[in-house]
Amino acid sequence: MEQANRPRNILYIFTDDQSYRTVSCYPGAHPWVNTPNIDRLAREGVRFSNCYTGAWCAPSRATFLTGKLQHGITSMHLPSQYPNYVRDPERCPYWLENLRDNGWHTGIVGKWHTGPDHGHGRYWDFSAIWDHSQPKAYGPYYTNQSMSINGAPPEPVGGYSTDNYTNYALDFLRGRAADPDQPWLLWLCYDAVHGPWTVADRHHEEYPDVPQVPTPEDIYPPRPTKAAHMRVYGVWREDDHGRPVGIQDGRTLTDWEQQYNRAVRALDEGVGKVIGALEDMGQLDDTLVVFTSDQGFAWGQHGFRHKMAPYDANIKAPMIMRLPGLIPAATVCDAPIGGHDIPPTFLSQVGMDLPWKMHGQDLSPLLSEPDAEWDYPLLMENTRYNFGEYTDIGCGEAENGLPWWVSLRVGKHKYIRWLVPGEIEELYDLESDPEELENLALESAYHELLAQLRQRTINELRRTDAGMVDNLPPVMVLTKDQLLGGV
Repeated sequence: MEQANRPRNILYIFTDDQSYRTVSCYPGAHPWVNTPNIDRLAREGVRFSNCYTGAWCAPSRATFLTGKLQHGITSMHLPSQYPNYVRDPERCPYWLENLRDNGWHTGIVGKWHTGPDHGHGRYWDFSAIWDHSQPKAYGPYYTNQSMSINGAPPEPVGGYSTDNYTNYALDFLRGRAADPDQPWLLWLCYDAVHGPWTVADRHHEEYPDVPQVPTPEDIYPPRPTKAAHMRVYGVWREDDHGRPVGIQDGRTLTDWEQQYNRAVRALDEGVGKVIGALEDMGQLDDTLVVFTSDQGFAWGQHGFRHKMAPYDANIKAPMIMRLPGLIPAATVCDAPIGGHDIPPTFLSQVGMDLPWKMHGQDLSPLLSEPDAEWDYPLLMENTRYNFGEYTDIGCGEAENGLPWWVSLRVGKHKYIRWLVPGEIEELYDLESDPEELENLALESAYHELLAQLRQRTINELRRTDAGMVDNLPPVMVLTKDQLLGGV
């Protein structure tokens, strides 16, 4: 059936480490948070309440470029110290090349994190890249950055990164206004709001007199019913006033959340400027606008000040899409979706076949009918620095004692399997327990469901050709009494 309103252009806004809790239209944001320009997209489009773009920065980006989860991204590896990734473009192609071959003008602005092959002239007609894979040449987050413009060697650009990326995006759009007949895609990759969470000078006084933020219930160990590493994990302590403070820096959780959300203000302004430019061009309503982040970020939940872990607090990201005539305004979609669903959706929306087997689903039915039935299981994983064939070993350490993991979101349930031998699994009902505090895997009444989700996870790994599926370490199924009794 012919689609009623096919997008002429695609604007994919991709921020960094930005939790859904930083966007004021999302339940869970602090009441003092204000992001009017991002909220506008939700008023005029669909807000996804359960988006899992990835577990951390590099694989989220590689997933967009390939349409595959981390275990399927072949040849990408670290021949030397992180973040110096390399890959073989013959073994690991990017679908943007196919888009260009079909007459699209493509652009990328901002953070790049998949190795030194930026692909200007092959994937991109326009590129303004800050390459995190080469920190010595490109500089740190936010300030004192150098950027490669249209394939040239990196040159210092000064200023504040969020504003710089917005300005380069406006440069791209000015070029598209001069050639309105050619369709285009722009991937706008802000490096905010990644640590060190540097705030633009003009926003240092934003959100004054912030009240103490609520202390997450399990900010401190022991978390006795979670996996072994989670029973001891934590980077927060209680100060003399009963407030959570960082173990290493002594700053309160409230101070950190205030700074984090202040740094989001420039992002929101940038979104407003880019959307305003599209309006001035007369192309806003012809453009599929998508706003998301590479993953979320936990502030205190489960003891974290980090991403990486399989809990919603760590990795759930905002996702908002706008296209009048296709997407009904002011709607909410509760279906669980992943970053690997985005490439097949974009290709479907522009009428192109998949260039190879991708791991995600075409979300188009949810765009036109956000409350449509959606029965697809959502597989997620974190194998840290290992991609493709390097994940076949089936177990490893993700970071600071956090193991590799795989998880499956099916309806209201989330299943977590930590890839270390003899570890318990975790299972949560996200409707009754959205904070993921009660591990149902330890309840005998849920052991049948646990076995079903364990098998469905294996099935998804097989469907996506994961070499690790035959090397997964064994799990240990216990009841709460057995675990707490030391059995």
